[in-house]
Amino acid sequence: MAAQTQGGVLAPPPGPAPGRAPDRVAEPGRGPLSAPLARLRTAARTPPGRLRTAGAVLVALALLFSVTAAWQSADRAGAARQLASRSEPLSQDAAELYRSLADADATAAAGFLMASAEPPEVRKRYQDDLATAARLIPQAAARSGASADAQRRLAELSEQLPRYAGLVETARAINREGLPLGGAYLRYASDYLQKTVLPNAQKLADTEAAALDGDYDAAAAEPWAALVLGVLLLGALGRYQVLLFRRTNRVFNPGLLTASAAVLVALVWTVGGTVAAGTGLHEARTQGIDPLRALNRVRVEGLQAHTAENLDLVSRGATEAYNERWTSLSRTLNGSPRNAGSVAGLTAAPPARAGDRLAEAQRWYGEWQRRHAAAAELDASGDYEGALRQTLAPGRDDTAEAAFNAAEQQWEQAGRAEQAAFDSAAGGVGGALAVQAVAAALLAALAVGGTVRGIGRRLAEYR
Repeated sequence: MAAQTQGGVLAPPPGPAPGRAPDRVAEPGRGPLSAPLARLRTAARTPPGRLRTAGAVLVALALLFSVTAAWQSADRAGAARQLASRSEPLSQDAAELYRSLADADATAAAGFLMASAEPPEVRKRYQDDLATAARLIPQAAARSGASADAQRRLAELSEQLPRYAGLVETARAINREGLPLGGAYLRYASDYLQKTVLPNAQKLADTEAAALDGDYDAAAAEPWAALVLGVLLLGALGRYQVLLFRRTNRVFNPGLLTASAAVLVALVWTVGGTVAAGTGLHEARTQGIDPLRALNRVRVEGLQAHTAENLDLVSRGATEAYNERWTSLSRTLNGSPRNAGSVAGLTAAPPARAGDRLAEAQRWYGEWQRRHAAAAELDASGDYEGALRQTLAPGRDDTAEAAFNAAEQQWEQAGRAEQAAFDSAAGGVGGALAVQAVAAALLAALAVGGTVRGIGRRLAEYR
């Protein structure tokens, strides 16, 4: 470039002032962190650096395994405790609420037919059913937690129960005066219970059954994440000990060996605890939850058939609806393939203590069917009083009512045996899983300490 002139004087070329060092131009890819990073990479390539890197990876894996194993075990323990102490009892309360309402309907019809000859025990049974339902509603509301749907159902039931009881009392009062309108009131009360109250109770039972299934699934879930992390950690510890042996010719590293043993024990404990918990939960379902559901369904359908049997006599042939309901329910109870909880199917997998009770209930159920058929023949021939005596009569044990009550007593005792089987199988699962969670955390902490100690001893050799 040609020199420039200023007023005829040759100007110096552009550039740094004399005595001043030229400015440095920043090289591409170099910043304020580049030097520390370069030193870090260099240090990581040295034997101590590789030891530190391996130690950090092993400790991170051990911590991740510790948190995952403890969290999964604690989560399953909480679900198991929830299953045993809340969801299963609440589901049974909902089923018992439904059964009490159905039994009150059948007993009210029986008392109505007996009229002035109604024994005190029949009246007491009806009142006990209502008292049980009235007790279970607030009890279930207190234990339903945040279930808005269950709370709404229970609130509706608390309003519907007094209305049903009032209709029944009106029917009884009119019947005592000898007026035929009493039968119409009783049928209306029964229809209100069957079409409004019981469907509400059934929805409540379904809601609680779904909550029970959710808790069961959570408690029975396999801790795959913890198992995979444990196997990876154990493999990493083993591989690094082999590498150390090849480089140092030292057979054992006490710290890493302790860490490996701790992880192995934690894995074995987790697997064993999972198998034991799964076995207990499976027994709780097959010996308790499933048989109880089937039994509850059969008991309710039996009560509804018994109600239809009595209301058919109350109607005195004014309608065939109750006879048709009896026929439909009897077909279901006799083993229709649509109903897995049929009487014929109840003996498939009950606990041993319930088997004899179910067999005896089956015998009485058959006797009830035969006595009902005999009463139906008398009614069809025009002998209403004979049909009434064959169906129910105070102080007699050869009636259809007596046979049904005998079957119901056996079903109740079988239910108690199945509930006891559930309590025995599920009661200790939550506690065992909680211990497993604590053990996994402690053993993983021991693995972390062993890893730090083992790597630290090797690092000390380079000082």
